[in-house]
Amino acid sequence: MAATQLGLYNEALRLIGERRLSSLVENREPRRVLDDIWNDGARDYCLEQGQWNFAMRAVQITKSATVPAFGFENAFDKPNDFIRTCSVCQDEDLKVPLLNMLEEVGFWFANIDPIYVRYISNSNNYGYDMQRWPQTFTKYVAAYLASEAVWTLTQSSEKLKLTIAVMQQRLKDARSKDAMGDPTAFPPEGNWNISRRSGMGRRDRGPRGQLIG
Repeated sequence: MAATQLGLYNEALRLIGERRLSSLVENREPRRVLDDIWNDGARDYCLEQGQWNFAMRAVQITKSATVPAFGFENAFDKPNDFIRTCSVCQDEDLKVPLLNMLEEVGFWFANIDPIYVRYISNSNNYGYDMQRWPQTFTKYVAAYLASEAVWTLTQSSEKLKLTIAVMQQRLKDARSKDAMGDPTAFPPEGNWNISRRSGMGRRDRGPRGQLIG
């Protein structure tokens, strides 16, 4: 079942120990408090906490008209839906990292053009599409809302500690399960292994041509 804003609010209120809301227009303080948190960037904050596969977007970006003040030849505008960088690459297959680059607020800088970027997006087709949210991420967002609202609603330090602990555990669980969807990554092979493997297919010969070993 897809996440909804009302469902997130009610899960947050359950964690706090408050009564559920019947709708998003119910005239109660918990709804107004949660609205303030929601509209103050709650989703962006939660999206920024991981390299979520459901919010990942890959694009080719060509250089902008902005001229770097020094150093790199080209500047590249960050997209309007940008939350955080996952990787910047030289190739469209996203296999060759671009190491000679610089990231600043609003821009990437590099000496090549174009560049290929994977980033977390808050577009309505990516990170803001709650139909795409895994259950673990939904639970994490609700716990984040609870941790932000609990003091205003209860003034209880015990409940504040509890909701923060739940939020941290749910974030850990969401990251762990999301990582299971990543392709298997193999570490680069060391020079010793490469040399050893290449030598297994041949056998050395002595001075008279005889095989040794």
